[in-house]
Amino acid sequence: MTFLNSLRPPLSALALAAVLAACAGGPPATSATPAATTTAKTAPRIPEQVSNAEWENDMQRFAAEDAQSPPPRGGVVFTGSSSIRLWDTLAQDFPGVPVINRGFGGSELRDSTWYADRTIVPYAPRQILIYAGDNDLNSGRSPQQLHADFIAFVQRVRRDLPKAKIAYISTKPSPSRAQLLPAQREANALVQAEATRLGVDYIDIFTPMLDAGGQPNEALFVEDRLHMNAAGYDIWQRVIAPYVK
Repeated sequence: MTFLNSLRPPLSALALAAVLAACAGGPPATSATPAATTTAKTAPRIPEQVSNAEWENDMQRFAAEDAQSPPPRGGVVFTGSSSIRLWDTLAQDFPGVPVINRGFGGSELRDSTWYADRTIVPYAPRQILIYAGDNDLNSGRSPQQLHADFIAFVQRVRRDLPKAKIAYISTKPSPSRAQLLPAQREANALVQAEATRLGVDYIDIFTPMLDAGGQPNEALFVEDRLHMNAAGYDIWQRVIAPYVK
């Protein structure tokens, strides 16, 4: 007992030192600016976790842009695939809203989940709007897989940003992918029902982009019949604007 009692003062001192060190520590890693944010993840598995390893190039580009001109915190992040990436008039279409465009490549929904720590979380946005899904279906993923990917995305965002609003922009009907219309309708319905359950806004841009015959409206697309022209983005702006917080 005497031996054990002799150890108590040093242990108490060590405990006190540990408490003092913790109190003197810096802010948690999540308070870093976007440019300083890094990831300790190992390389993702393809195609299970991400659809294409080339998205790392986009992440490096975002980091360089952030270092040069850090985006505001508490803004509105638009992320997802090329329909977001190519939205050149995004800031003009939502005047007064601090929008951040983090669309990349021809990405799929699970890509935005994997890279959320580099495209969403560092900016601490008040709202995230995501467009992803038709590349997924075109690459062979099923509506049920897209539904599961949607749930995973929402869970990932809420893990670090529990108060942020989330809006899912439905898949769009493209003339070059008209064969996907049945799968898109099924996937959109699954996601819409899940969005209601999860308290996520579901934005239907599928319906207003159909022509009178129920087919993709050719007048809304550029020559590749996949990406939108100004008229297509005009529809997006009108439909999405009421949801932007």
